Amino acid sequence: MEGTHTVPEPAVPPTPPVELPALLAREDLALTQIAGPPAAGTVVHWVHTSEMSDPYPYLLGGELLLTAGVHIPEAAGSGTYFDDYVSRIVAAGGAALGFGVAPVHDTVPRALVEACEAHGLPLLEVPPQTTFSGVARAVWQLMSRARLSELRRVTEAQQSLASAASRPDPVPSVLRGLARWLEGWAVLHGPEGSVVAAGGREPDEATRAALARLAEVVRPAADGAGRPAPTSAADTVAGTHLASYALGAGHGFVLGVAAPRRAAGDHTIASVAAVLLSLLTGEQHSGTGAARSAALVRLLLGASPEEVAGLLGGGRWLVVHGRPEPDGAPDPVAASALGAALGSALVDPAGDVVRVLVPAGRAPAPLPGWTLGVSTAVAPADWPLADAQAARALARARATRAPLVRHGARPALADLVPGDEAAAHASALLAPVAAHPALTETLRTWLSLHGSWDRTAVALSVHRNTVRQRIARCARLLEADLDDPDVRMELWFALRHV
Repeated sequence: MEGTHTVPEPAVPPTPPVELPALLAREDLALTQIAGPPAAGTVVHWVHTSEMSDPYPYLLGGELLLTAGVHIPEAAGSGTYFDDYVSRIVAAGGAALGFGVAPVHDTVPRALVEACEAHGLPLLEVPPQTTFSGVARAVWQLMSRARLSELRRVTEAQQSLASAASRPDPVPSVLRGLARWLEGWAVLHGPEGSVVAAGGREPDEATRAALARLAEVVRPAADGAGRPAPTSAADTVAGTHLASYALGAGHGFVLGVAAPRRAAGDHTIASVAAVLLSLLTGEQHSGTGAARSAALVRLLLGASPEEVAGLLGGGRWLVVHGRPEPDGAPDPVAASALGAALGSALVDPAGDVVRVLVPAGRAPAPLPGWTLGVSTAVAPADWPLADAQAARALARARATRAPLVRHGARPALADLVPGDEAAAHASALLAPVAAHPALTETLRTWLSLHGSWDRTAVALSVHRNTVRQRIARCARLLEADLDDPDVRMELWFALRHV
């Protein structure tokens, strides 16, 4: 292997360099190569003009260096001047040297030609009618065209890969599509290093083995110890370009690519494929996600919560109701973020409230920007009860401006009364208002907040006069004095059992 290195993450493809034959083909420049290796395979990243006898400190590598030979002394041909000059350009990584004929020199010095030939540096003769700025402009024009072409290629590849991801066999389709765009081989390595799927022309065993080793560079350690692994890495083996990309789902999958060439946009195209494969191998396609899907299907087909709870991975559960602050309907992204913060993917954005089903072992804590109501821990059969508890806790949290309120679970005097008798008494006592859910909920909230008109209005998102009107109507229908603490206690007892 020729040196593994991590790959940068450009937002768009980098500007492709200009191939030297394309520059020589420009008739308006009339450039001629007079020394050095064949132009094919030489690329120019930029143009630099210098009349320094030692341009090394001013070169970054990949330049077409232009000079009119002002720096050349009269006796240069009889010494080592040209050999030293060319060797410094080569040491700096210069791509080629362009020598302008006129106004200083009528011809390219023979010793310069011999030095470029000896050091393998392409030497171009720039005719008198061609300005150095014209050469620079031509290079930038060619680079702009190449960049536009590469951007089009990347856009087409993105559309093609997205279409492949929607097919019945999405993972193999994406890999085959990626292999076509890169003219190579694409492979998905599983968490254990095995080949899950592949597409394109399969390389030889040595290349496959090198790509498998490169996958380990980006795969996170199983125990999470040590330095974080890079998200991508690249290498070259026997002229084949290799790259590996850790998929973002966090399950240990790695995308590997082997291609005979490496174009400017290849990394961007492979990154798009990695994002799609991350989605396709994410939690919704993992064992946990499949179990949740199975639980949902069974519930829809009539199974009881107790039967499907085992698939969800918990025994007892909390229901959490969350509302964003300031008031407003949470978007799906915010809802998912709340679920992630609570450690659960079982999220339901229901209007202006997000409901989350959380395993009882994860105690919710206050979260910035959210008001939360939390139920007691219940068995799956009591999920509806916990949902009601969380709703009341959220209402109380909003009324008292608390970031989080938990439903009280202490044993109460009401627990001394048999449940069926308590329910019968509650139904009889509340029968006059039972047909009006708004009245029942207003009475419940008002009593829970100790008769506060303002807090009840906040909790129910209504005007305080509406609360007064509803409570007055409850008093008339129930024929009860709601200022009497004994009446309030009895009504609260009844509301706990309906």
